[in-house]
Amino acid sequence: MGDITLNLNPQIPSIPSFEDKTKIDVRYVVISPYASIHIYWNSSLGELIYDVEEPILTEEDKSNLLRIQEAMREVVNINMVGVENTQEGILDYVDKTARLVISELGLSIDEGTYDKMYYYLYRNFIGLNEIEAIMKDYYIEDVECNGVNEPLYIVHRVFRNMKTSVRFDDMDALANFVEKLAQKTGRYISYASPILDGSLPDGSRVNATYTSDISSKGPTFTIRKFTKTPWTPIQLMGFNELSPEMLAYFWILLQYKSNLMIVGGTASGKTTLLNALAFFIPFEDRVVSIEDTRELNLPRENWLPSVVRSGVSGQGIGDVDMFTLLRGSFRQNPDYVIVGEVRGKEASVLFQGMASGHASISTMHADSVDTVIRRLETPPISLSPMLVNSLDAVAILTHAIVNKKETRRLREVVEIVKVESDGTAMTNTPFSWNPADDKFYYKKDSRIFDKISIRYGIKREVLQREFETRTKLLYALFQNRVLSYEAVGKIITEYSKNPGDVLRKYKIMT
Repeated sequence: MGDITLNLNPQIPSIPSFEDKTKIDVRYVVISPYASIHIYWNSSLGELIYDVEEPILTEEDKSNLLRIQEAMREVVNINMVGVENTQEGILDYVDKTARLVISELGLSIDEGTYDKMYYYLYRNFIGLNEIEAIMKDYYIEDVECNGVNEPLYIVHRVFRNMKTSVRFDDMDALANFVEKLAQKTGRYISYASPILDGSLPDGSRVNATYTSDISSKGPTFTIRKFTKTPWTPIQLMGFNELSPEMLAYFWILLQYKSNLMIVGGTASGKTTLLNALAFFIPFEDRVVSIEDTRELNLPRENWLPSVVRSGVSGQGIGDVDMFTLLRGSFRQNPDYVIVGEVRGKEASVLFQGMASGHASISTMHADSVDTVIRRLETPPISLSPMLVNSLDAVAILTHAIVNKKETRRLREVVEIVKVESDGTAMTNTPFSWNPADDKFYYKKDSRIFDKISIRYGIKREVLQREFETRTKLLYALFQNRVLSYEAVGKIITEYSKNPGDVLRKYKIMT
């Protein structure tokens, strides 16, 4: 019998843009060569469908597969499928065990059929069953199951919300799947403790409910997928989420240790932007990050990521909260502190750190600067207005409908000039997005540039010229399709060492 080849990381496909939704017909492989995704317009339903295409088995093959799975359940030691084993080792283990079981059961299965069955054995023993192909799709942000007999929904980076061809038709199968999710997150879910909140081994966030007395349609789950390779600033510019001027501005702010807060509604792209802007933190700086669940993936070596820990018992024993982590982080001598999301008492530690010279970037749920300041100054955070003065700029993200397509835009960048003792703020808005023409506007009077100029003794004209040069460079990278994580990180690092060489390479006159 031949060797099985299963490629779990095929090349990321490039998806063309469509003006007309009804013309969408895209197919790409997610687990090569067995599983693909087909996204197309279904005219009878009048909506886009996300179809998971997997190998087709005959009824006889299906019943054989069930027998093999039952027999393997007794043989496969789940601990064998441990994280420490290599992927090849695990796949090989499933292959050998399956072939052994087939010969013991005396089944006659040809190689072509075995290959298809092997895909399902991999999927159900090692992977995440029916949703494994979806989880391997680079473009997926969220997977949502609203209960039994309901199609799963996904949020796609390019096409946004779509109904899928996947559903759980059996209450027990769905309950077993939610138990499997709990097992993979290292948490416990049961009738007594029916809500699950945790992270999968790849960093994806899982929220699930277990019983029909909590959610009437039976168990449910939502997975916010973790991206191994985050979007680069140039890719976000390509999506028209922000302008090259905005990126050049952030690049200068982060070089000179400014304090930044990224705000917006749920799923407006706060973490995505945070990850992209982290490319601009000088490569020699030490970065400490603190999150509820691991979502950041920074393109740097000198980075200490820490994640909040919940005690297993649910009684609060063994908990390590954000406040504790943040307080400890300032002893680790960071140049930059990144906080995934500010919600409570940890904000006071963060702002005290800012006031004592530790630069930081964080995110918060809010839709305007006024809301940010109000949330910081009222319980449970209750900051003194004078501490809010440490914040330099706020980036406000928004969901937008452009050309009938749902998208994200960086609505405005607001600089905090001064917060009075009564909590009122004087602000300046150097950048804003106009929904009428979907364009970004820039006015040249950045007050933070004035602040940097005074603090570092750099002439204002020199900063302005540097800002213009970096804007041109970022746009040149976009035109030359320099998009990948490695390539963008390399050029930004090179620029900090030898700007002249980089500018000559991209024929940029200063």
